[in-house]
Amino acid sequence: MNDITLTRRGFLGAAAGSALLLGAGQTARAADGITIGMIYVGPRDDFGWNQAHAVGAKALKAIPDVTVLEEENVPETNAVTQTMESMINVDGAKLLFPTSFGYFDPFMIDAARKYPEVEFRHPTSLWDKAKHPMNLGGYFCYLDQGHYVNGIAAGLSTKSNKIGFVAAKPIALVLRNINAFTLGVKKVNPAASVHLVITGDWSMPVREAEATNALIDAGCDVIACHVDSPKIVVQTAEGRGVRSCGHNADQSTLAPKGFITGAELKWGTVYTAYAGMIARGEKLPNVNEGGYDKDMVFSTPFGASATEAAKVAATKAMAAVKAGAPIFVGPLKDNTGKPVIDKTLGLYDPALWGTNYLIEGVVGSIV
Repeated sequence: MNDITLTRRGFLGAAAGSALLLGAGQTARAADGITIGMIYVGPRDDFGWNQAHAVGAKALKAIPDVTVLEEENVPETNAVTQTMESMINVDGAKLLFPTSFGYFDPFMIDAARKYPEVEFRHPTSLWDKAKHPMNLGGYFCYLDQGHYVNGIAAGLSTKSNKIGFVAAKPIALVLRNINAFTLGVKKVNPAASVHLVITGDWSMPVREAEATNALIDAGCDVIACHVDSPKIVVQTAEGRGVRSCGHNADQSTLAPKGFITGAELKWGTVYTAYAGMIARGEKLPNVNEGGYDKDMVFSTPFGASATEAAKVAATKAMAAVKAGAPIFVGPLKDNTGKPVIDKTLGLYDPALWGTNYLIEGVVGSIV
């Protein structure tokens, strides 16, 4: 097993490049097993989106005869094409996981058409059988399930009954997580409300700190979030002496006093399964989605700030959701009083991808 971390942009294609980059012996060993490429838009240790994928890559590294290639800080530009081509032509990668949203269209689509013998998988549900190559696909961890459990724990940990939520963009995926979190809060604490601030982009550290401070100044004593890296939000909350819930990866070490629990992506379940399928010559699925039920989502172990009531209720909620219990139990209204869900929706109901509203209980706006 080899762990290769190099800057590959600009090193495209030939055997000479391979020998210079890796050394002839290392290239030969990679060819004997399976070479898998991981591409990150930011640093691997961001305590968020990229780190969650890097944790999954670490699980791959424990598999014999698997070579893991990693490159971080790759922009959502033609730079990702250069990285993919280097991993394919120089390192012999047969499976690529470019992990940022903006990599898919057009870069991964074009690469999949150019290299039909290579498998490309993206951590979204953007793949469309009618439009896209069959060696391309998606996998998705339904983190709204984890945020619902976060909400259960937050609702039983707040004393002010005002909970803050810092979100990046008002798109369906983010709104779905906010709403699931709020439903968890309201289920166990009907008196509580969730106060929302939208920053406008995935990574805006200054704005995230300002939003967190503003929510705390407004009386919120628990802070949750959906941004690429929750590091600033969690650290700011800890510095102000309030509780926090995590997102994407494990932020517990950032808040030894105030951390409650977190909603984590378990990409390693997908990565290790796919490595095994490639080794056996099996066709990879084009669509692979799941939550607690498929071990693709899990909750960060409870921190020092989780109350006993929160631990009991959150643990029970995890088990219920894993068994298929719905989160969006209708009828439900948005926070303007308009009916938005007229019946109970299953955990994977496609209608939830059309979320364009904030559920009743959220204080804030998406416009």
